[in-house]
Amino acid sequence: MGPLSLDIDIDAPRERVFDAICDLGLRPEWARDFAADYHLARLESRGEGAAARFRADAPGGIRFMETVISRAERPHTVVEHGRGGRRDRIAVRAVWELSGGEGSVTSVKLTFWTEPPTIHRLRELRAGGWWRRRWRRALARLRDLLESGDELRPVVGVAGGDRQPLDSRP
Repeated sequence: MGPLSLDIDIDAPRERVFDAICDLGLRPEWARDFAADYHLARLESRGEGAAARFRADAPGGIRFMETVISRAERPHTVVEHGRGGRRDRIAVRAVWELSGGEGSVTSVKLTFWTEPPTIHRLRELRAGGWWRRRWRRALARLRDLLESGDELRPVVGVAGGDRQPLDSRP
């Protein structure tokens, strides 16, 4: 599926918007239209290297999907790389670009695309509209969450409890 671009203006400071996008522990709160059974893949849920896996059930054969934040340039750009589909053969990319407008309004541009191998390209024909609708709803939910002014807390964590230093064992 070729790249699709979505834009939204959020009445919140750019740093707050960047933090919300860059924290994969918050993502299930606003991307629940296509991200079910959400699991963090790494202890750190924020910034470069943060990773998550979830069920998408998208057209085109992407039943499960993973995403990794590969680049986070505060407070302008977040780049995510991922894989999905059977045996993770379909590459998935997302680029978030944030720009400040007047006052505290932040313009967010999301560019999302998949790169299926040749065998899966026919299945991807109807996926564009499905992803566009899901991302549009997710961005509207993100806007509502950020504009409410409530404190943002991750809704998903890593199983096993808090990290313990090695020298604190009894």
